[in-house]
Amino acid sequence: MPVRATILLIEGKRSNHPSFFPGLTKKGFEVHSVSSGNAALAFLEQHSPHVILIDAASMRTSGKRICQSIREHTPNLPILAIVNKEQSEGKLDADVILVQPFTLQKLLNRLRPLLPAENKNVLIAGPLNLDVEQRWVRYHNRQISLTPRLVTLLKVLMEHPGEVIEREELFKLVWDTAYTGDTRTLDVHISWLRQALEEDPRHPRFVKTVRGVGYRLDIESEPALSRH
Repeated sequence: MPVRATILLIEGKRSNHPSFFPGLTKKGFEVHSVSSGNAALAFLEQHSPHVILIDAASMRTSGKRICQSIREHTPNLPILAIVNKEQSEGKLDADVILVQPFTLQKLLNRLRPLLPAENKNVLIAGPLNLDVEQRWVRYHNRQISLTPRLVTLLKVLMEHPGEVIEREELFKLVWDTAYTGDTRTLDVHISWLRQALEEDPRHPRFVKTVRGVGYRLDIESEPALSRH
């Protein structure tokens, strides 16, 4: 099951300005909506979206200060800014600037290259981003390096989110072997993965043990902040 890319949408509440929330949601994105830069920063303290969409045209602001604040908080997070013709002369610190009017398809065309899902080496499951080639996992602005074996282990779990994988099957997939006589090394690597990934390895949020069966990667859906 494909995992949806997450967008933080910052937009005003002007009734004469259509929201991009419904269109993006229908296209399969997980969209969280806030109405100010301060609310966006508060959101970023707890969550890690894949891209920021600032609809400056819907607010009584150029969006410049919001862009600056987000850059200071999370400098590597992609930003797409939407402006009207009057605002287009001002320079925004955004990766992409779209001047209204434009179609939803044009927005999607400019948005998708900013998403890590476009990178074939990056797997996304909930708030987890795994770069298989560079061997790191990112979670809520934390980036952790992993050994090659732990990358393979996490990759298999992320490819089956919410599914219980039996210990023998998981061992076969990660170690690429038909021998499953001793899977204790799997338990050791699960422990190492929890130490790297979990805030509290003794009470894991993600890598769960299903006693007598195997392991499961739990991806909790985080509540959307939306006025819709």
